[in-house]
Amino acid sequence: MNLKRNGALMSAVAISAMLLTACGSDANVETVGAEDSSASCEGKSPLTGEGSSAQQNAMSNFTSVYSSVCSGKSVEYTTSGSGNGRTQFVAGLVDFAGSDSAIKDEQAAEAATRCDSNPAWNLPLVFGPVAVAYNLDGVDSLVLTPDVTARMFTGQITTWNDPAIAALNEGVDLPATPVTPVYRSDSSGTSDNFQRFLSDAAPEAWTLDHSSDWAGGVGEGANGSSGVAQAVSGTPGSVTYVEFGFVEQEGLSAANIDFGNGPVELSTESAAAAIDAVTFSGEGNDLVLDLDTLYASNEADTYPLVLATYEIVCSAGYDADTSAAVKSFLLSAANEGQQGLEEAGYVPLPDRFKERLVTAIEAIA
Repeated sequence: MNLKRNGALMSAVAISAMLLTACGSDANVETVGAEDSSASCEGKSPLTGEGSSAQQNAMSNFTSVYSSVCSGKSVEYTTSGSGNGRTQFVAGLVDFAGSDSAIKDEQAAEAATRCDSNPAWNLPLVFGPVAVAYNLDGVDSLVLTPDVTARMFTGQITTWNDPAIAALNEGVDLPATPVTPVYRSDSSGTSDNFQRFLSDAAPEAWTLDHSSDWAGGVGEGANGSSGVAQAVSGTPGSVTYVEFGFVEQEGLSAANIDFGNGPVELSTESAAAAIDAVTFSGEGNDLVLDLDTLYASNEADTYPLVLATYEIVCSAGYDADTSAAVKSFLLSAANEGQQGLEEAGYVPLPDRFKERLVTAIEAIA
């Protein structure tokens, strides 16, 4: 079954649970009563978060469900990009950060200072497949490889009828339309993960560093996941990397990717198959994932270009009201909040991840 359209895409910058109750109904989420919820409904309100736009639609779902099971409680989440979210969290301006890349190195040390000398933890809350989305009139089905994709995004392939693309798409009438890459202009975990994927899956074609800032050097920039999707929607010949929920929101086409064992369509099943093999590289309750192994994989019928979206929290060091609210909200999101995520373009947490995630959430002091 292919991932379905998300009817509840939020364009507002600040997402409040008090404002999302109506939107949540669009996701066909089964009503969960307070007595069936994993949330304690304790702690401060509103709880504040900021960061990843890739998890924007998931956060809409989480906050809507949370407000329905915890009357009077709300969560305000600002979609400003993963880099901004981590910066705001380190500065102590929000209670948690949403990020598509784990916090690390100097920034992790700064976060520990913010957390009263306790480490920050990276908690993967949902997985979102990343599509290579394109706008090419008359071409509804397209096959690409990581190598060809890398060369398109670095300007080595400049037209859609390039022999390298044509060789993958026999019988398809490819136009001579210029290739226009569209990339994230903001600091983005999606950019970090996509560049990391190209580095692991096509190391000869992608020799650039990966970070939250785009390094490709060609094309046009747009802000946020919804921004790149909208830019591609309005630009014939353009191509981008974006979470699948935004692809369907804008009516774009997603390429089938040949990772080395035949073309793979992005679907719930193909993404879930890849996720099921992911391992952790973090220790204890810091649940950082081993993405290099995932992105380099080429198992048949699996789609490893998957984004793990983290919530970055203090392992300890919050005041009592904030700690209680963080744990209450995240437990709800990890359990009943997973309902409806497939319709929003995500792959719900596998059971083995959920078990480890809940253990980490419950350990927040």
